[in-house]
Amino acid sequence: MDIKSLLIIAVVGIVAGWLASFVVGGHGILRYLVTGVGGAFLGGMLFDRMGWRLGLSNPLIERVLISAIGAAIIVVIFRIVF
Repeated sequence: MDIKSLLIIAVVGIVAGWLASFVVGGHGILRYLVTGVGGAFLGGMLFDRMGWRLGLSNPLIERVLISAIGAAIIVVIFRIVF
């Protein structure tokens, strides 16, 4: 994985974590990054395994929204457990 790919993952993660914070709360750029990147993996895996699609014409926006959904799920699970 090159630097460009890592930067794209970081930016998508930050945006997804920021969007998820509107749903479940939270703040801080590091928290946005961690939950967003984790949400990208969880959301992507969940949507791929279930065969779900958002049906958006822009794949980047669809990926960010799927990542935000995954990040929100992660935050809710952490709040329940901890």
